[in-house]
Amino acid sequence: MPRTDRLQRQRKVDGYAVAAIAPLAALVPAWLVAIAGFWWILVQFFYVPYPVFAILWLLLAGLLFIRSVQRVVLQRLLGARTPTRSERDSMQRAWLDVAQANHIPAGKFVLAVIDSDELNAFASGGHLVVVSSFAIEHLSHEDLRGVLAHELSHHLGMHTVALTIGQWLTLPIIVLAHIGFRLQNIADAATHTFASKSVAASAFGKTISGIITIISWLFLSMISLSQYIGNFVGKGAEFKADELVVKMGFGKELRHALRIVLDNGHGERASHWRDRLVTTHPPARTRIARIDAQLRQMPDSNRR
Repeated sequence: MPRTDRLQRQRKVDGYAVAAIAPLAALVPAWLVAIAGFWWILVQFFYVPYPVFAILWLLLAGLLFIRSVQRVVLQRLLGARTPTRSERDSMQRAWLDVAQANHIPAGKFVLAVIDSDELNAFASGGHLVVVSSFAIEHLSHEDLRGVLAHELSHHLGMHTVALTIGQWLTLPIIVLAHIGFRLQNIADAATHTFASKSVAASAFGKTISGIITIISWLFLSMISLSQYIGNFVGKGAEFKADELVVKMGFGKELRHALRIVLDNGHGERASHWRDRLVTTHPPARTRIARIDAQLRQMPDSNRR
């Protein structure tokens, strides 16, 4: 059994959880404009001051940190699902070891699965831990413990708080952008049908279509900017989570899981700076090297 502190590990806001506010701030301007559209629809039937509407919408994000909501709503928003019986058995056995090592009640968190042919896992909300179907199928019990310990570390470092709020703020932006593209298609069709014989009407229709398209792309570009900032900050959070995994006693298991990532042709350092902008994790080789260095510095009594 891994060595760890005798007391239950507590959640603690670290520097990377604070830095995660930066990508959240980048979303706010587009979010304020997006919810203005929904607010306008609401006030046609029931008047609510816009600031009150915005605050209430933001407060609703707090529901995503409730376990029952995460189980029913959040995991579906993220494309995850409830584990099958065999998947649940594998995850629960590994999760029980991780929870016991940290003196945390195993039932405090929600375990979910995302169908994927890559070794992947992520944490969201206050209690949700999602693991790819590939990881459950191909990782050993020991390696799965290392992956789950890493996701628990994100929760303990409060790295998921700003990320989850950002996912909530993104929803109205995406919806409005999709509505904009639909309107652009309608405007194009109307221009082609009704204004083909009138130069002025055709120019007007194309102008409206162009404006809608530009606005929609501006919304999506704000999401992309937030994601780029989040990826930059998130790489540091990954290293921090790895450090805590080693302290928990699951460093070797995580290191072996990362080697499997490399063996499957993933986790290499992106060669172009544009590719590095969209990667969410540091190179697996770098993570392995840092884990090895930390393991070497640990007392022999803490190595397994």
